[in-house]
Amino acid sequence: MSDDPIVQMTGIRKDFTGVRALDGVDFTLRPGEIHAVMGENGAGKSTLIKVLTGVHTPDAGEIRLDGRPVRFHSPGAAQAAGISTVYQEVNLTDNLSVAENLFAGREPRLGPFINFRAMRRKAKALLDDIGIELNVAAPLSSYSIAMQQLVAISRAVDIEAKVLILDEPTSSLDRDEVNVLLGVMRRLAAKGTAMVFISHFLDQVYDIADRMTVLRNGQLVGEWTTAELPESELIGHMLGREAATLEQIERTAAAHHAAEEEPLMEVTGLGRRGSIAPYDLRVRRGEVVGLAGLLGSGRTETVRLIAGADRADSGKLRFDGKAVNGHNPRTASARGIAFCPENRKTEGLVGDLSVAENMILAMQASRGWARSIPVARRDKLVAEFIEKLDIRPGDPDMPVKNLSGGNQQKVLLARWMLIEPKLLILDEPTRGIDVGAKADIQRLVAELSSDGMAVLFVSAELDEVTRLSDRIAVLRDRELVAVLESEADMTTERIVDTIVSGGREA
Repeated sequence: MSDDPIVQMTGIRKDFTGVRALDGVDFTLRPGEIHAVMGENGAGKSTLIKVLTGVHTPDAGEIRLDGRPVRFHSPGAAQAAGISTVYQEVNLTDNLSVAENLFAGREPRLGPFINFRAMRRKAKALLDDIGIELNVAAPLSSYSIAMQQLVAISRAVDIEAKVLILDEPTSSLDRDEVNVLLGVMRRLAAKGTAMVFISHFLDQVYDIADRMTVLRNGQLVGEWTTAELPESELIGHMLGREAATLEQIERTAAAHHAAEEEPLMEVTGLGRRGSIAPYDLRVRRGEVVGLAGLLGSGRTETVRLIAGADRADSGKLRFDGKAVNGHNPRTASARGIAFCPENRKTEGLVGDLSVAENMILAMQASRGWARSIPVARRDKLVAEFIEKLDIRPGDPDMPVKNLSGGNQQKVLLARWMLIEPKLLILDEPTRGIDVGAKADIQRLVAELSSDGMAVLFVSAELDEVTRLSDRIAVLRDRELVAVLESEADMTTERIVDTIVSGGREA
């Protein structure tokens, strides 16, 4: 098998409205290898793949396929050249049979009619060759997501894909299904198919990948063979270190509230199948508990159960000394639990409403829509929080969608501060915002905890977690593996070691 690259990307740059998503990235893929592309959210992985497959046109750089310069203007053009992508969400038709999905648009025919017998025969031969046993006449919907993924991969192989891109193919699979998929990948690689593998599960990457390329903030960190890069070094390359321009913010909550024994919130065995393994966690008043882990580790899933955004199927939740039943976002808010979700634009804010209207949503909901907030009081509160949080521009009537990401995040925080919650859950509150807004939000978290509010703080940036937290819950592969409590343990190095070890050394 030739060692000449089948894909060579050099100096790839891609800008979006002033944001540089890729900055001079190089990437090399060879025949028959499985190459993992690693990095946290916003690292540039998806953009790199979309440039390769014709979804985006690069602003600079060169792409070579089999040694020839190419520039695809659509995914169809990339597929015709032999580059196929299988996404996390299977792009097939589940009411058609397995065989019909494998040969959709390429059905064998007898005159004007589809030759179903021949199609099923070819489908069975294709799956047998890859090592998959399925009833090709059965509806695709009768099979698990894992099997549907394998059908999508088989279809890509049959249209003579030279390059197969697998984007988070195992995120919805159980352990046995993952093993089946990885086995198919190995057989395809042995036959010469080159594969790009994107996954946040480190165990799988180290199990299957020959080489890995690491991106961070749109830049190439480096390329290594899997054997030469220990997990601890990989995690360090992915996470990097936060810029030193942020003002150091001291933890204050522990000094004021460590003596309090009764937790404000305590969960025991809380979990949701396929989302997050059962876990125990407690939070005291005035305490900031950070949640750390790589993307895909289960940080968001953990706090969504506490916020009532997702329904737990195991475990118990106690809040403010009482057992919680019938937990949902409305009852959580009534109890004093406020949740700022990771995706503020789609799950937090209403873009077409004004700054003022977004701010008062929670307060108005708590009163009921029949009891409107007096206009004078509303205007006073909105003006107070615009000034307190330094929201710019300070126009309460401006549609919130016109604000920058940092100011949108401040509007969302103001909404919950207006109802004075007992527990504030912040999921990636500083992602995608400028340094000044980030420092403002970090200072606010420290002030709120000092005043007695409990905070659950989720962030991919370890320096931020260690700076703000009184205790740190560490997650890996959708499990809470350790809670770090001592000052000596709450360092970025200790968190990385805990992620690598799965908590066995914590």
